Amino acid sequence: MSLINQFVQRVGSYKPRTMGEDMPQAGVLVPITRNTLTPEVILTRRAAALSTHSGQVAFPGGKFDDEDLTLENTALRETHEEIGIAPEHVELVGPLSQVVSLHGIQVSPFVGLVPENISLTPNPYELDSVFKVPLDFFLTTEPTRRDKMTYKGVSLQVPSYQYADRGESYEIWGLTAIVLVEFLNLAMDANITIFDDYQRDRP
Repeated sequence: MSLINQFVQRVGSYKPRTMGEDMPQAGVLVPITRNTLTPEVILTRRAAALSTHSGQVAFPGGKFDDEDLTLENTALRETHEEIGIAPEHVELVGPLSQVVSLHGIQVSPFVGLVPENISLTPNPYELDSVFKVPLDFFLTTEPTRRDKMTYKGVSLQVPSYQYADRGESYEIWGLTAIVLVEFLNLAMDANITIFDDYQRDRP
């Protein structure tokens, strides 16, 4: 079975955790290229002038708008606005578990496959750059550190990765790393643990 088919099968049958919280909603896309041998994840770096999460690496996405009707549509709309990938070029595979941002927004991630050589055009008002990272990078690279985060009593040890691309250095951490680790564990058997403290403290 090819890696792409493995992604589709595993993510498509996955039952992600849902929060069910009464808070603002957002949808993000986890765009994976259809490279047969070396699939890549597409990430962005938010513009330094933005009021929230400025300069941080993130998946394309944003807050839910009533006109979107669904969070999947939010993720697709924002991806088109931020990096120029039209919805018809995204094959939605399935959702990952919801997470909550530091600003109290409940984020729903959706995995989507996109053509290997699709054109990427970062919106200069929202992004400093857009870049691709081979998924194998996260399987062969040790995190530079682990950040302790706690939500509702659950303690996480979230990995942070440094990635260099075309002379730029990117830090992949926080919420983006949490979502990415879940995908890697589910789709590629990465076995990257972020619940170390939580599991160790359980009876």
